[in-house]
Amino acid sequence: MGDGRSKTSVIHLAIGRSARSGEFEPHLAPPHRASHTDRVTTDIAATFAAAAGCFAELVEQIPPGRWGDPGLGDWDLRSLVGHTSRSLITVITYLRQPADKEDVPSPAVYYQRSSQIITADPEAVTERGRQAGLALGDDPTAAIHRLYEEAVAAVQAVDGDPVITTIAGGMRLSRYLPTRTFELTVHCLDIGAACGLDVTPTAPALAQSLQLATDVALLRGDGPDLLLTLTGRKSLPAGYSVV
Repeated sequence: MGDGRSKTSVIHLAIGRSARSGEFEPHLAPPHRASHTDRVTTDIAATFAAAAGCFAELVEQIPPGRWGDPGLGDWDLRSLVGHTSRSLITVITYLRQPADKEDVPSPAVYYQRSSQIITADPEAVTERGRQAGLALGDDPTAAIHRLYEEAVAAVQAVDGDPVITTIAGGMRLSRYLPTRTFELTVHCLDIGAACGLDVTPTAPALAQSLQLATDVALLRGDGPDLLLTLTGRKSLPAGYSVV
């Protein structure tokens, strides 16, 4: 996940402990062996669709004169919405790019690997957000609605659970979609904060996003500190982020 911050403020995601060393990795199933009967579960697809719908509805509430207002980090609101829209665009695009093998066994590992790529060139993430915002054109609301409809339709049309090409490598669609739900959910909260709008994510999207954030924290080795923070026993460092 990018946030438009400058290179000096980007928090680096450390490589977590690996199953190759005999240590625990959260929610990391063995590489999935697909059969022709495998399908993306209804819950995963529905949760993504609901998060995408929440995003499209939120964008409709942005006042016309606010698109140039501050959004997040170096992004204005248009760039923040543009960056968020990439969670729809990548689903549409990646479904057209099958992979030969599965390289990424879980959503948490996706963030572990993609973060290494992103932190190597954070300015590129910021610029992609700006360009995505510009690409929304004169009617960003309509553009987001079209992307929402296309992404949800593309997922609904999938037969089985294909391995798709992502920035982190080949990955099952069922494991990629939760990363998009996470992005949509977190950035809807960002957009709401920037616009002064109340945003309430759907319960399944919020639960899935919290689980994924916890899984990434565990990969980082931050599980004990996170648990102690959530139970009021200590505080995480200022600016701590799992992405």
